Amino acid sequence: MPTSSASTSDAAKTANSGGVQSLERAFDLLERMADAGGEVGLSELSASSGLPLPTIHRLMRTLVTCGYVRQQPNRRYALGPRLIRLGESAARLLGTWARPHLARLVEETGETANMALLDGDEIVYVAQVPSKHSMRMFTEVGRRVLPHSTGVGKALLAGSAPDEVRALLARTGMPAATEKTITTPDVFLAALEQVRRQGYAVDDNEQEIGVRCLAVPVPDSPTTAAISISGPAGRVTETAIRRIVPVLQEVARELSQALRSTGPAASG
Repeated sequence: MPTSSASTSDAAKTANSGGVQSLERAFDLLERMADAGGEVGLSELSASSGLPLPTIHRLMRTLVTCGYVRQQPNRRYALGPRLIRLGESAARLLGTWARPHLARLVEETGETANMALLDGDEIVYVAQVPSKHSMRMFTEVGRRVLPHSTGVGKALLAGSAPDEVRALLARTGMPAATEKTITTPDVFLAALEQVRRQGYAVDDNEQEIGVRCLAVPVPDSPTTAAISISGPAGRVTETAIRRIVPVLQEVARELSQALRSTGPAASG
């Protein structure tokens, strides 16, 4: 049987890296499933990966046996429950690695610093370092919110296609957390365009009255992540924003480099 170009390329990469080809392929399939929304058919995986159906079927059967994938009644495959424990542990570790960078943000801006991930259709906060001010903002680590009312949500969705954003908003709805919350898809998409244009996102009293938040995505992060600072609107003024945003962007770049490097020591 002729070997596909994708398979040949995979074999060459594995040989060069000293890795195990079946493991690399299995993790690649899991990531492709996540990119597709968590549920796919074998033919879709074959088309996107370039792997032959028998190979994919064998890998998926192993993943099902291990609990990392499950087969639905409609014969399609979905991400399995055992991944949840791995994801939660990884998120906690990610937060640990981020803390020194968030501490620098607090030192240089004076405001509470947060890190958040996009988990499904929700924003989850995975790390925080509080401000030293007596009046400061607290967001509990582990808290989940909808993206449309937060600065980190805007930062995380700014790189998504408009159709994907509309589909997410249709699933979650756009309830108003305050009178300032954006509650229509068109206005939210316009806000995302502004984020792309200016390079940062603002939550201006949209999640909580009296609180202003500035957020930027972590570029090239292994998982979709954003960092932010939040504080009283009276302190996070237009003048403060011009000072804080470059610091946010610099810390995001440094955090990205730390997350992409090998081992936790690089985050120090």
